[in-house]
Amino acid sequence: MKDHSYYMEMALEEARRAYAKGEVPIGAVLVVDGEVIAKAHNTREEHQQALNHAEMLAIKEACEKQGFWRLDNSYLYTTVEPCVMCSGAIVQARVENVIYGASDPKYGCCGSCIDLVGENKFNHQAEVISGVLEEECSMLMKNFFKELREKKKKQ
Repeated sequence: MKDHSYYMEMALEEARRAYAKGEVPIGAVLVVDGEVIAKAHNTREEHQQALNHAEMLAIKEACEKQGFWRLDNSYLYTTVEPCVMCSGAIVQARVENVIYGASDPKYGCCGSCIDLVGENKFNHQAEVISGVLEEECSMLMKNFFKELREKKKKQ
């Protein structure tokens, strides 16, 4: 398997697609047995669907492609630490490894606010690696929200 930064670059590419659409720029890539089986970015605004987070869409696509809900031997790369909804889906889909770029101190559920994916009360826990291409992931989010604030000031 390639190194983590290789797949995080793919997730960043997805995040940039979201940014170009005016979506919160988060991208995700799901790898199973060394093969990319799903890529996604946030489309919540585009589809007016609260569930359309990059991680949720990637998990859904991966399950559909495999024809099975268990994502054994999987690595989920995401540019920002998953929220509670996405972390719940990670546990339910049995994603084995979560690799993220930027931490989310307000909503992150892989250790920042709580550690939902590592909670030993559940029958599945995911291994977590944080900080992969952290600066690039963080700057994309900061720039997006800075531009959003500037647009709102002009209105």
